[in-house]
Amino acid sequence: MTRSIEEPRNARSRRSRAALLRAARELVEEHGMAATTMAAVAERAGVSRRAVYLHFASRAELISELFDYVNEVEDIEGRFAPVSDAPDAVTALDRFARRHAEFMRRVLAVSRAVEREAGDDPDAERHWATAMYWRYETNRALMERLDREGVLAPGWTVDTATDMLLALISNSVSETLLVNRGWTAEQAGEHMALLLRSAFVAQG
Repeated sequence: MTRSIEEPRNARSRRSRAALLRAARELVEEHGMAATTMAAVAERAGVSRRAVYLHFASRAELISELFDYVNEVEDIEGRFAPVSDAPDAVTALDRFARRHAEFMRRVLAVSRAVEREAGDDPDAERHWATAMYWRYETNRALMERLDREGVLAPGWTVDTATDMLLALISNSVSETLLVNRGWTAEQAGEHMALLLRSAFVAQG
């Protein structure tokens, strides 16, 4: 009997938590991090502030879990799985460029909002530091694979190539192409793949 009562209760709790995180994402995208307070999240989700605190002990915890929520909703692991499954480093680089463009099309608004306010908002700063850590590690894995397979272009080290790739996939570049210039994610991915191959892959 206890199990049958607890299961619906847990399901309701998960739905409520997801609704709060969805509300937080909408607020960040529409109004920025500064406007994403516990009270604002409660109002957007149509619940009391107390209800928000039942799920998140603090705004810092809410913002921290927002990172995981966005990655889960956008299926970051599944979206980038073909990169690590690629048969060779050059194919992995190509797949990465295309998958990254599609991913940024979906998360750019929240990513830009967090980046803009990272210097003034400690919760945003922690969130942004985590995002940048994973970008860096993903980029480095690609460059290490190119180097390991002997196809990293002359003039680059793993370190310098990783740093350059980090710059090339920055939010500002994605915003220029996807927003300011109106490129589709397919266009951005195709041309980024061309750029990365010409820059980082040894020719001949």
